[in-house]
Amino acid sequence: MARVYCSGPLFCAEEVGAMTAIAQVLEQAGFDTFLPHRDGLEPYVLRFGNSALPGLLPGVRGGVDYAIFALDVYELLERCDAVVCNLNGRVPDEGMVVEASLAFAVGKPVVLYKADARAPFGGQDNAMLTALGQGGIEARLVQLPERVRQALDARGEPGTPSAALAKAVADGARIAGILAKLPAGVGKQRWSDDVLRAVLAEWTD
Repeated sequence: MARVYCSGPLFCAEEVGAMTAIAQVLEQAGFDTFLPHRDGLEPYVLRFGNSALPGLLPGVRGGVDYAIFALDVYELLERCDAVVCNLNGRVPDEGMVVEASLAFAVGKPVVLYKADARAPFGGQDNAMLTALGQGGIEARLVQLPERVRQALDARGEPGTPSAALAKAVADGARIAGILAKLPAGVGKQRWSDDVLRAVLAEWTD
């Protein structure tokens, strides 16, 4: 079973709902998925993003940021076969741009999804991002599984990451091992089920 990294914004219930809808469409088509807000460190630390806590613990924020980066890079480059990037939003999510670039750099298929009419350059997205995707931008959620299959069929041999990237992957593997031993749900941020159901219903209609 191919595993797909679902990349995109995840900082409010609407964004989480949209990313969850992308993962569900892929999972219903037989893919395994990695969702950072569900499977990574993000659900443990996002709740502190706008609090004073990071400022009260000097040095902790940098370590947490690196741990998020390392785990996500490990999932993206070692465990996942392709990445689907959600370009919806006024501008593309910064983390998604990095993830798409990393995947492209090592030869992982990048599938771009956008059902949002907004674009910063006269109706077009930045070519430095859109050129990373195989086959242009997909606007229909239900077509994502087929686009991923096509991208996987067309992929070449993966490349070798830099030493710094290889270190991040190794650190991410250790973090993934720790997370796998935690009891389900402990410490994770909870989004309102009612809000998520409403958003999912809108996205999957």
